[in-house]
Amino acid sequence: MQIITPNYILTPSALLQEMSVAFDKIIHKIAPLEELKSLFPDANIIKLEKNSLLMPGLINAHVHVEFSANKTELSYGDFISWLYSVIENRQQLIGGCDNECMKKAIDSMLESGITTFGAISSHAMDLEACATAPQNVIFFNELIGSQATMADALFGDFISRLDASKAVQREGFYPAVAIHSPYSVHPILIKKALKIAKEENLKLTAHFMESSAERKWLDESRGEFADFFEKLLKQNSAISDSGEFLEHFNGQSTMLTHVVKANDDELKTLSSNGHTVIHCPISNRLLGNGALDLKKLEEQNIRWICATDGLSSNYKLDLFEEMKIALFMHSNMPLLDLAKKLIRSVTIDASDALGLNSGEIAEGKNADMLVIDLESEPNDELAIHLILHRYNISKIYINGMLKKGTQCSL
Repeated sequence: MQIITPNYILTPSALLQEMSVAFDKIIHKIAPLEELKSLFPDANIIKLEKNSLLMPGLINAHVHVEFSANKTELSYGDFISWLYSVIENRQQLIGGCDNECMKKAIDSMLESGITTFGAISSHAMDLEACATAPQNVIFFNELIGSQATMADALFGDFISRLDASKAVQREGFYPAVAIHSPYSVHPILIKKALKIAKEENLKLTAHFMESSAERKWLDESRGEFADFFEKLLKQNSAISDSGEFLEHFNGQSTMLTHVVKANDDELKTLSSNGHTVIHCPISNRLLGNGALDLKKLEEQNIRWICATDGLSSNYKLDLFEEMKIALFMHSNMPLLDLAKKLIRSVTIDASDALGLNSGEIAEGKNADMLVIDLESEPNDELAIHLILHRYNISKIYINGMLKKGTQCSL
């Protein structure tokens, strides 16, 4: 048992003062220090510096670790140009990111306070790096393939990768399922994968309505995707429309990434099924897809959370940076209110969406915690300051284990 005594504790509803936290793997009690010392007389007491803030570890629900080699290889500004550049540089991107490259990306997430991440894995090349990561990992085995003639082979590969992830036996590692997108996965494959996800209670995610090209292709089998599919796959029509795609997920809570181009009917479907939208603002800007309408999501009572996407469409895997960009991108929303929602989106809301027992400093929750070194006494605009100023993170705990910093025990 350990007792940590910060100056301030950030909770979803209040900023606590003069309180301490007793924890091992989970948080057992939040109370004044003397009370905790009497309850846990043998506990190790951790001394913190002045203006220390204890807050939940951050949760990055959507990242492509396998594509962490990219820095200047890919084309930005337009989705289709970017997609062609991914295909042209695919071997270099995949072959250029070995286990050490992926470990570096994972470590960078830890340094920025990310204690849990959702890895979208296309090839399972990142399995070893994710299995040995210090963070909690939801390992989304991604299914992709729009050609019916290849369905059996593609599904066999998917099952092989899923089974390999199930063989990982360590605390905080959770196998899961990702469906790439409506335009890239045949309905036969989707039905088979979702049957497994439902039977085994695996978390689900998918890309959905990221670009104008996707919108036009799914609605009319026309637009920029028409040339793309004809050239590469000899395909002249979409395999399903967006409504048919969403029907597959009825009754199964799913995290849908991007959703920038979704229409009102699709948003109603997301709302009625309790789906969550994963918002990746930097990726949306770099690929020329525009800004997600957060107000419209909230009007439909759709939960949204913030994530980084991968280094194939970002310059760093840092949720504080992602939240900062979002703060400026959504200039039509009240600043402080948006800042508070962004903090929630990468803590308690992300935890709820992923079905985890974390995301807040509360009794009974897993002890995934950050110690932030504030430079002065916080005020009512703390959420804004946390996002803008990128304060030093002096300690990181995951499942109660110190992953960064020293104990400074008394």
